[in-house]
Amino acid sequence: MSESTITEASLKAALTERLHAVHVEVTDMSGGCGQSFTSLIVSPDFAGKNSLKRHRAVNAALRDEIAAIHAWSAKCQTPEEWERDKKENDGAAEGPPLDGTVGGHVQGVDA
Repeated sequence: MSESTITEASLKAALTERLHAVHVEVTDMSGGCGQSFTSLIVSPDFAGKNSLKRHRAVNAALRDEIAAIHAWSAKCQTPEEWERDKKENDGAAEGPPLDGTVGGHVQGVDA
């Protein structure tokens, strides 16, 4: 897969298809250059798997894409966990992890 074809939409489509995801949010944190992504993936395939096994499944599903980008992070939930979190947050689901970003984008450092 060419680096230029890796986008929020292409990653979302791949995750939805390969992991049977019922909900996927992907955020390009690199300001649009396609080198740093974070995601929320909700899939029934995660049921009965611990966090490590879930992340291994995601990494295997996106092996070629992850090899072509600089940074990747994912929050993996079952549909039940996602619904529970939405109820705990008054109907608003917590999206992908955005730690270390400003508004979901990595900011440069003035030298």
